[in-house]
Amino acid sequence: MSAVRRRGSRLPPTVWDSLLPALLVLNIATTRGPQDLPEAAAFTAALALPLVWRRRAPLAVFGTVAAVAFVQWLMDVQLPADIALLVALYTVAANAGRRATLVAGAVVEAGALLACLRWTADGAFLTPFVAASAMAVAAAVLGVNVRTTRAYLAAVEERAARLEQQQEQQARLAVAEERARITREMHDIVTHNLSVMVALTDAAVYAQHRSPEKATAAMLQISETGRQALTDMRRSLGLLRTDEPDAEPDGERHPLPGIAQLRALADQMCAAGLPTRLEVHGGHTHVPATAQLTVYRLVQEALTNALKHTPPGTRANVRVRCSAEDVTVDVTDSGPCPPSSGSTPSGATPSGSTPSGATPSGHGIPGMRERAAAYGGTLRAGPLPDGGWGVRTRLDLGGGTEAPA
Repeated sequence: MSAVRRRGSRLPPTVWDSLLPALLVLNIATTRGPQDLPEAAAFTAALALPLVWRRRAPLAVFGTVAAVAFVQWLMDVQLPADIALLVALYTVAANAGRRATLVAGAVVEAGALLACLRWTADGAFLTPFVAASAMAVAAAVLGVNVRTTRAYLAAVEERAARLEQQQEQQARLAVAEERARITREMHDIVTHNLSVMVALTDAAVYAQHRSPEKATAAMLQISETGRQALTDMRRSLGLLRTDEPDAEPDGERHPLPGIAQLRALADQMCAAGLPTRLEVHGGHTHVPATAQLTVYRLVQEALTNALKHTPPGTRANVRVRCSAEDVTVDVTDSGPCPPSSGSTPSGATPSGSTPSGATPSGHGIPGMRERAAAYGGTLRAGPLPDGGWGVRTRLDLGGGTEAPA
């Protein structure tokens, strides 16, 4: 039976719609006498054959069948093919709107009334009329249920397709966000550590003949900086490959850098030639790890810019204020300010600053702004009234609206 159903479902609907007309014509051909056969066969064919096209044009088929049935009633011919009216009514209810269904039902009900008035015996009008009316109502209700079910399934399919599309969009957005995060991390790690290594290398070359001890210390610091860069890169990229174990000696992952690691960062910048003063006000144990990473990266980027773009003798100050609601980060340096208009001289402007008239370049300031925006903050970077440059932002720990910088 399953094989028969599968094969039957492959047949076109027209084949199934042809079965009832064929059965009705066969019934007339085998039950009517030779004198009544031509007239009965003609009316049967006129009533049943339009059902073959009922799915394509339900209203036209119903009108044709109703017209033929009315002519049949006028000529006083009773036929089993009158069931075609119920099939046509069902088709209208299943494919047309409510108004068309009501009109078709009224037509069938009128036909049932006329048929019962003419062809029922005296005193037996009510029972046949109720039976015919019940069959008409059943056909209409069944068609309406089919139409409603079809509309419901279509709505469910549309909703499923819409949800699938939304999921694909969310997946693409997640991939894009992850790529942006990795890009920011790699930019911060590579730029900072390479800048420190270049500065230490220059210092080692300068001191190799005059002070070999300082040159050796600088080379050791370069080696340590390189190892730290590799550790940071492995930590960031290791999140993408959970099947690869960490290569640390103790087999455990190091925590992400945060506010507690700012002291080591300041010492590293001092060793690279940028004297850095660090002030941390308030406890930071309640600050989420991701917010602490944001603070660390903002300070790292600002100090790297100061190291790269300011002359020797520049000093930097880092102030971090932690409270229950927010974290404020201020990074200032004493380097010279670039011109306020025109192109910015090379080496004068940190990539995290955008003076008036200058065109920002690189990924420094966009990355810093994206990090700050993730915690409802905006970044402000530019010249200070008393000279030097400053980077300031405030991270909202409450997850509220965007906080002013």
